[in-house]
Amino acid sequence: MAKINGNEIRPGNVLEHNGGLWVAVKAEHVKPGKGGAFAQVELRNLRNGSKLNERFRSADKVERVRLEQRDMQFLYENDGMLIFMDAQTYDQVELPSDILGERRPFLQDGMTIQVEFHEQEALNATLPQKVTCRVDETEPVVKGQTAANSFKPATLDNGIKIMVPPFVGPDEDIVVNTETMEYSERA
Repeated sequence: MAKINGNEIRPGNVLEHNGGLWVAVKAEHVKPGKGGAFAQVELRNLRNGSKLNERFRSADKVERVRLEQRDMQFLYENDGMLIFMDAQTYDQVELPSDILGERRPFLQDGMTIQVEFHEQEALNATLPQKVTCRVDETEPVVKGQTAANSFKPATLDNGIKIMVPPFVGPDEDIVVNTETMEYSERA
């Protein structure tokens, strides 16, 4: 593991801090008028999901942890746990369903996602950036609206509501960006 300075912490970095593994959610660099500069970092515990706000001065050293990433296939959900399988070794791993948060509805049967491991312990899962979904219902096109700047609400087959361009109709497949939860393109 590599030690980094407190001012080198970026969002997405995984740190070993206070005896636990934490991911940096937000990192803001502050230069007060008096005193030295520091990084105000919001951390989330990878094991139990608790949050912590911490200040790191540039002289502070923290352990940056590198997680092993493996592509795994989603099999099913059972009692609030998501079951994934490694395609090479057929090993199965369980992760809590709330690890994906509001992006959980985008997880589809058989989908390949990235699971992050630390010393053979599964800690985190990341969905693909773009997922294909079907539009269940949307409002009809209003004549005279230009496609350049107008969007209309639509409900997807997974229950998520997003804004789509006027030319998208019901029963069409579209590509949704899972990071921003916005329409990306037609499928």
